[in-house]
Amino acid sequence: MTPEHPERPRHRLGLGQGTALFTGAVLGPGVLALPHLAAAAAGPASILAWAGLLALSVPVALTFAALGARFPDGGGVATFAARAFGPRVSAAVGWWFYAAVPLGVLAGALIGGEYVAAALGLGRYGAAAIACALLAGGFAANHHGLRLSGGIQLVLVGGLAVLLVTAITAAAPHADPGNFTPFAPHGALGVADAAGVLFFAFAGWEAASHLSAEFADPRRMLPKATALTLAVVGTLYLALAVTVTGVLGDRAATSPVPLALLLEAGTGPAARAATAVAALVLSFVAINTYIAGGSRLGAAMARDGALPARFATVRRSLLLLAALTAALGIIAVPTGLGLDALMRATAACLAAVTVVGVAAAVRLLPRPAVARTATAFTGVVLLSCGAYLLIPLAVGGAAMVVRRRQPIG
Repeated sequence: MTPEHPERPRHRLGLGQGTALFTGAVLGPGVLALPHLAAAAAGPASILAWAGLLALSVPVALTFAALGARFPDGGGVATFAARAFGPRVSAAVGWWFYAAVPLGVLAGALIGGEYVAAALGLGRYGAAAIACALLAGGFAANHHGLRLSGGIQLVLVGGLAVLLVTAITAAAPHADPGNFTPFAPHGALGVADAAGVLFFAFAGWEAASHLSAEFADPRRMLPKATALTLAVVGTLYLALAVTVTGVLGDRAATSPVPLALLLEAGTGPAARAATAVAALVLSFVAINTYIAGGSRLGAAMARDGALPARFATVRRSLLLLAALTAALGIIAVPTGLGLDALMRATAACLAAVTVVGVAAAVRLLPRPAVARTATAFTGVVLLSCGAYLLIPLAVGGAAMVVRRRQPIG
């Protein structure tokens, strides 16, 4: 995919706004379900996976900040991949992002459905019905051009942060040290397995590169906004992981709604309904954002030869995403393909994007030591995705074939 270089927009982002946007890019509704999935994979030792990925995020985030500061452009990782490796690799990056949309929106819808179903006493198919309604609403809203403003989305992301802080502080006094033993029931492989799904929660650092051209002073503001985001997200994630383990114990591995259980432990049963409403709203916001961005990405890729030309309009790209999401849902719901598989598949695609981004930095930055560290660490996380690596491999291969048939500009 050949990146465009439009005239740079008027700069308007300061440190506070930039930090809020970066936090919103990394912190999403996936965190409502990930503590359960990580605990199921590794038990209390899932805390090590959270901490390890946070440590990994430091060189990755700093690398993307350095790329954005040096090459401020809205194209993000696709632009860097084109500069470093050429248009075919850039096309693969675009396809990985595009493939993550059906996987991610279905996962987001199921998160909302699980929380509402738990609050109302509905079963698996009740959760699936709510998820279908969320997806239908998201695609219908985008079909009619209805998009939430950035300000509203930031308010809702702030609401998620408040929800996490409330759950942690209310439930922490009920922690039991006995819930941390046995600490690693599934051994080191369990920790690696947890890291494979938890990457979903740490994807989003490349947003620094997409937003770089919006800053008044990218070279000065991007590193500061990145550091503040690391501090906020790291504190929330680690505190949540420790509290979920200490308060819920074995229930963390068996309940799909850990945040509802935390609030219930700290404030009473009424909190479960409030958490369900919050999860429903946040899931819709994430779905709407994924669909809006994905439909525009697909149109741009078709325009540039990375997708068939028939999808070079936002509406046709949106219809393709709707068809892919519907097909995935038809497979997932009857077969019991749950959140764990969907979020691991999404994480594998996003990890592949991140690896290419930081590898491009090794070529593009004059002092690439941090980028080399980020590439090595992210490569290890990518390997932890296991069999799910077949998804980005297949998607990337298809992208190369389609792009090879197009003239390289």
